[in-house]
Formats: sequence, C-alpha cells, structure tokens
Amino acid sequence: QVQLVESGGGSVQAGGSVTLSCAASGYTYSHCLGWFRQSPGKEREGVATIDSYGNTFYADYVKGRFTFSQDSAKNTLYLQMNSLKPEDTAMYYCAARCKATMVGFQRLGDFFEYWGQGTQVTVSS
Repeated sequence: QVQLVESGGGSVQAGGSVTLSCAASGYTYSHCLGWFRQSPGKEREGVATIDSYGNTFYADYVKGRFTFSQDSAKNTLYLQMNSLKPEDTAMYYCAARCKATMVGFQRLGDFFEYWGQGTQVTVSS
C-alpha cells in the first residue's frame, strides 16, 4: 500500500524559509516524484519533478529558491523553500510513481499515480 503524507507547512513572513517533508510508505523509488501546488481558483501546477531517469526539474518561478531532495534511508522527500513570496501561498502536494515513462518537467500531474493530502503554506507580506 502506497501512502504519502506531507508535513511542515504553516505561516511564514515574506523572505522566510520553510522545508516541507513527504513521508512515503510502500514506495521506494528515487524517480517519478514531484511537488505540486494549488491555490484557490487556480489550477494545480508543478513546482519540482524528478522524471523516470532521475533528473530533477524546477518550475521557472522557483529556480534558485526551492530545492527538491530526498532521503532514501528515511524514504522521505523534501522541498526546501527559501526567499518565499506571497505568490507562493498554496496547498503543496507530493506525488509519486509514474503511470508511464515520464521525461522532463511535468507542469501537470497527470502522470502520477499517488498523491499526499497536502500541506498549506501561507506567506504574508
């Protein structure tokens, strides 16, 4: 049984930092992973994804600010977010396992089979 549980969200001042965690169970792959976010009235969008070949990609608006990493020993994914902006306010989700071979950055999450429940990040100015 695959289960993904996000944690670490909360409220932070603009310019601050937050690190999100995604604890995975029943899934040990180091590829086909992703962090997505969604704010009210907007479509879900990719933040950072790792394709089927283990390559990491980031959305242009987070490059240089966010870092997607993982600890295989703990079977946990992380999204380190620095220099946060009010525009980063959203529900953040982790996703895993590809429905098919996935190559490159995934702006949409249609290729992923499993999703976490999400963790809210609110950035105030």
